[in-house]
Amino acid sequence: MDSEEHQVRTGRPGSDGEHLLQARLGTADRADRFYDEQVLDHLNVRMREFIGSQEMFFLATADRHGECDSTFRAGPPGFLRVIDEHTVAYPEYRGNGVLASLGNIEENPHLGILMIDFLRYRIGLHVNGRARVVEDAEMRAAHPGLPVDPVPGRRAAVWVEVTVEEAYIHCAKHIPHLQKVPAQRRGGVHDQGHGQERAWGTDDVKRKGGDFFGAAAEAREGRRSPATRSAGERPADGTPEPSRPEAWRQEAERVLAEARQRAAHAGGQQPFGGWFR
Repeated sequence: MDSEEHQVRTGRPGSDGEHLLQARLGTADRADRFYDEQVLDHLNVRMREFIGSQEMFFLATADRHGECDSTFRAGPPGFLRVIDEHTVAYPEYRGNGVLASLGNIEENPHLGILMIDFLRYRIGLHVNGRARVVEDAEMRAAHPGLPVDPVPGRRAAVWVEVTVEEAYIHCAKHIPHLQKVPAQRRGGVHDQGHGQERAWGTDDVKRKGGDFFGAAAEAREGRRSPATRSAGERPADGTPEPSRPEAWRQEAERVLAEARQRAAHAGGQQPFGGWFR
């Protein structure tokens, strides 16, 4: 049943499942207040302004069988574009060629977008709706004002156009307050002389993350379990093995030490205590 049909039948947003659980757990009154006060079927002015400033979002899709996939999208501020109060669109950049999210949308147009501002407002916005995949030429013909991104790796292969069905807040109480790291201080286990710039659209294995979780190494070894490898053995790119917790502790201590050093350099009086302090 489509969400619009369900809402007409019940008079309330949300699914049958959430309504049943609300009744069972005694939260229906709280849920109704949230539905009444926070759930819109369009993007109001503040929501549109918020979307225009975001550099990333999390995307949820499912295929026709209900098998789910969640992923991450990022780009310059405004890459998720507000077309009007009922429509948003985002470009799909060149990726790994699997096209999991786009494939799901072809089978099942329902999707969920979650934007979280970790840096300034510590607030989130959910946008749920129905999507369609649109060729770049068709999108630009319909919306001539769309800019052409100067970075080749951020040129749209296709667009995803979303008709908004629900828009509502994600509350701040569990959102950590994060800070951007200046470009000259960025670093990680996979930099290894490649510089600090993001490599949009790259096919360079190391710059994409290498075999961080050891999956390729397992495939090469006939899906042998990491636990059966000899002590000290690592993936070809030198990533710490999951079966060597001491290596992960060393890497975590290095990252924490860098964070403390940055806090001291910035004149902070309180020691670094984790992201959720």
